[in-house]
Amino acid sequence: MKKSVVVIGAGMGGLTAALRLAREGFRVTVLESRAEAGGLASGNVYEGFSFDAGPYILLDRPGLEWAFGSVGLKLSIELRAINHAYSVASADRPTVNIYSDRARTAREMEQTWPGSEAHYLQFVRKTGAIEASLRPLLYGSAPGAASLLGGGRWRHAGFLLRSLHSVLRASSLPQPVVDALSIWTHVAGQRAEKAPSPLAFVPALLHSAGCFYPKGGIRAIPQVLARAAAEAGVEFRYSTKAKTICTEGGRVTGVESVQGERLTADAVVSNCGIATYLELLDQKESASRRRCENLPLQSPGVCAYLAVKGKMEPPYLRFLLPGGDERCRLLIRPGVLNPDEKQGDWFPARLLGPMDYAKAQRMGTQGQAEYLERLLREKWWQQGIREFRVLARRTPAEWGAEYSLTRDSMNPVMTARFMREGRLAHRSPDVRGLYLAGSATHPGQWVSFCAISGVLAADCVQKGFA
Repeated sequence: MKKSVVVIGAGMGGLTAALRLAREGFRVTVLESRAEAGGLASGNVYEGFSFDAGPYILLDRPGLEWAFGSVGLKLSIELRAINHAYSVASADRPTVNIYSDRARTAREMEQTWPGSEAHYLQFVRKTGAIEASLRPLLYGSAPGAASLLGGGRWRHAGFLLRSLHSVLRASSLPQPVVDALSIWTHVAGQRAEKAPSPLAFVPALLHSAGCFYPKGGIRAIPQVLARAAAEAGVEFRYSTKAKTICTEGGRVTGVESVQGERLTADAVVSNCGIATYLELLDQKESASRRRCENLPLQSPGVCAYLAVKGKMEPPYLRFLLPGGDERCRLLIRPGVLNPDEKQGDWFPARLLGPMDYAKAQRMGTQGQAEYLERLLREKWWQQGIREFRVLARRTPAEWGAEYSLTRDSMNPVMTARFMREGRLAHRSPDVRGLYLAGSATHPGQWVSFCAISGVLAADCVQKGFA
């Protein structure tokens, strides 16, 4: 008899878990609350323009290739290299530009801050070497102190105990450059003082592995996985939201949907992060639940989907650091990379406003909407744009409703403390037969990390039946 597995959520982690298990002979059913696969990596269409819902750049091509290879696929999606990845502007300071070419990036820094070229190149070489040494840990479930013993990785234990702020402070780089390199912490709604040191790997990855954007958008990646999973025999139940993970005697017995259907299962893989323990599991008391209650959460922020007229000149991503306690803003222009998305003289664009989670919750739906309107009135992002139309708006409350986000959050912020103490385990320590995939089980929200997490969760399922 084939063992039956129910996967909750057809996001990146759920898709790779389902496909890997199906190829290993399991009978797999995927429950997805939305009408399509992909979760936050899926897309939307407004007035004929296609937009990515969440992620907007592929920074870890090697990781995604590893995940695809682990489910029997080749990463054959056309990936367009991003040469001028992003710029970071701030008041009364020069704009910092980050290119895929490290030499060009360093030379431009040198022209503005003499002496910074050597410091930047040294920083990239050092962090790149550490990243290469630690990369095998990405492909293992729940890496701990013992995993540092092989390959001389123990030498980087001190690095892993530091914060991103500590690493960047030791680089001797000018403050505007430091702010540009730590911009991803702003996107996550956290400070560099609390961010994990591996975020310092981003520039080295960008210069070595490169950064890319799929021809069909980030949404093209889950579409390939969903087709392959269906061909492998995975049954997809779209527009079917899970209500309860059912247990008996400390072991999973199945899943009940909000429609009242009960699906029996020998194992359950939840791609729902902390919602697994806070909302789905019928056991209301557990160590994992108590831990999830206290984790800091990441807001999806506000987003405006735009049609714009103007020249689509690099960079692809334009950040603004307004200063003070304000979070960054981000303008995403896919037309820089995909000119064929043009309709007449109009191109698609997205304006994002990351938000501190607690502040977003205090503001409420009305306050969130007003904040987005304030961002739309700002002039910085309109430079080079002759005309624009707002096609759609989305606030944290609307993200939560559309994508079934727990407490209107994108799961826990990957802080240095969360990484040191250990992410949510792929194999639940509280319930037998329960496994987890998704960003809460891996170093962050990158598409590649989520895909890897599903492979690792599937491997844990197989070991559980061995």
